[in-house]
Amino acid sequence: MKEGYIRVSAATPKIRVADTAHNKEQLLQIMKEAEAEGVELLVFPELCITGYTCGDLFLQTALLEGAKAALLELAEATGGMQMAVLAGLPFEWEGALYNVAAVLCGGKVLGLVPKMNIPNYSEFYEARHFTGGFKKTVEVTLGEEKVPFGGKLLFKCENIPDFTLGVEICEDVWVACPPSTFHALAGATVIANLSASDETTGKDIYRSSLVSGQSARLLSAYIYADAGEGESSTDLVFAAHNLIAENGTVLAEAERFQNQRVTADVDLERLRSERRRLGTFTPEGRENYTVVPFRLEGHEKPLLKRYIDPAPFVPDSKKDRDKRCEEILSIQSMGLKKRLEHTNCKCAVIGISGGLDSTLALLVTARAFDMLGLDRTQIQAVTMPCFGTSDRTYQNAVLLTKKLGVTLMEVPIQKAVLQHFSDIGQNPDVHDVTYENSQARERTQVLMDVANRKNGMVVGTGDLSELALGWATYNGDHMSMYGVNASVPKTLVRHLVRYYADTCMDEELSAVLLDVLDTPVSPELLPPEDGKIAQKTEDIVGPYELHDFFLYYILRFGYRPKKIYELALQAFAGAYDKETILKWLKTFYRRFFSQQFKRSCLPDGPKVGSVAVSPRGDLRMPSDACAGIWLEELETM
Repeated sequence: MKEGYIRVSAATPKIRVADTAHNKEQLLQIMKEAEAEGVELLVFPELCITGYTCGDLFLQTALLEGAKAALLELAEATGGMQMAVLAGLPFEWEGALYNVAAVLCGGKVLGLVPKMNIPNYSEFYEARHFTGGFKKTVEVTLGEEKVPFGGKLLFKCENIPDFTLGVEICEDVWVACPPSTFHALAGATVIANLSASDETTGKDIYRSSLVSGQSARLLSAYIYADAGEGESSTDLVFAAHNLIAENGTVLAEAERFQNQRVTADVDLERLRSERRRLGTFTPEGRENYTVVPFRLEGHEKPLLKRYIDPAPFVPDSKKDRDKRCEEILSIQSMGLKKRLEHTNCKCAVIGISGGLDSTLALLVTARAFDMLGLDRTQIQAVTMPCFGTSDRTYQNAVLLTKKLGVTLMEVPIQKAVLQHFSDIGQNPDVHDVTYENSQARERTQVLMDVANRKNGMVVGTGDLSELALGWATYNGDHMSMYGVNASVPKTLVRHLVRYYADTCMDEELSAVLLDVLDTPVSPELLPPEDGKIAQKTEDIVGPYELHDFFLYYILRFGYRPKKIYELALQAFAGAYDKETILKWLKTFYRRFFSQQFKRSCLPDGPKVGSVAVSPRGDLRMPSDACAGIWLEELETM
């Protein structure tokens, strides 16, 4: 599978109780369909070869022998498939009956894993027929082959990196200490659960939470295959509630009572990255495990069977998005509140431009003052018009401060900047980096000096996306006394401002915020053209929605450039062509590496999400690191 993905599937056949020949044919048909779809791991339910609801028929030799014969035929059928298959059956060994999962691949039975925890309460009476599994590994004979059998088996694919399979059965995941916990500590990245969980009211919610939660705890993929229609309904009904989860996220979920097969592509590289980052999965957990090797050639899939979110920092649903926005605003405000409280500072100084970032910083500052019971008039907003300031942003800055009840100071900086140009010999007609950065540094000097005069604190406005790209003037807007937006990406800044506009209960304030949202992102350092903003950031460094996407996968999971490019192609299909995506991905890597020196001396600021660039926390990166390996891969694509 390309770029670290494998395709997995959980399926529920419509069986007949105790009819092993019929059930075998049902499984074979599903296996053929899954193979045609490029599935590499197919999981069937518990005891699916016989049916879970056989009751005392499990004590009949004819049923046990029929199940074994069907199993060998299923194993033989995998000989022409590039797919591992798991199916459940009763298996007798040494005078005891076990509920087992058989792992089939390459025409063979690779191993048998017994159910470790036998339920014997309420509607369950498995102890009447089955013995609990054991942790040691023994060899049993199946047909003409010797097969490993035991609760400490792992199945490792030799030619698909990071694909190691652990198996548990139904009740095993419902107990306090599931076998899958030990499987994961021993190296399993994928857990398969063959289940026959009967359906009662509300049980599906708990089951889904249980499966997704276990995948999160184990930093694993979890494939849960459930029994369904076809089982006996004497006392119970089974809903075929099949689930595929990955690190806490449900990738695919069957509609109950439909006997569906659900399929998803699992990102093994993501799981490895998470484990590498946390460092809690150590080799000590691998003791006493038997590892069974197998091989799959894998299938190339032109399109992943999973949704690639083009905005990974922004929740899809409005409900979740609003909750996230409220949470982030609270974190930002609480961080600033603590800093103001600790320093006994009663004044905050903030440069207000009428743009997105300074608007968000001002909203956060107003919240922090409200929390402290301080008068908002003690927030000193400073607007500093210069060569590139447009009427639109200036008016929005003025209106915003008025509606929020903060104090506004206007400090035009044209004369100061022109004097500085004269002092250093800069031609004001040359609109180069000196021309631009001199304005940014002059503004920062004004803010710092105003803060000194008022015994105040300069609140920074720069966001995470700008810091990642180095789109900030060193010792200019790059610097403050506390940076409230430092870990908020640009794509999320928009939603935070919109959320405030939607919930502020002030129509005039909401109108100002909406116009700020509608204004092109710009540092406004070049003169306007016909009164309109001439300098648009995204025309220069690229679309922020692309850069935030790149940033997320580079820092959160450490993906290589080729994989990020492939993900972006799918996420932004129809929005950007492949040449555009590649162009801006190269830009991101060049800027991200070359601009680390700016991030190495960032002011304090609150972390709000899983990606941040603070040199004291999430990104301890040398300023002299070379981007050669990453750029070389991009150049060869």
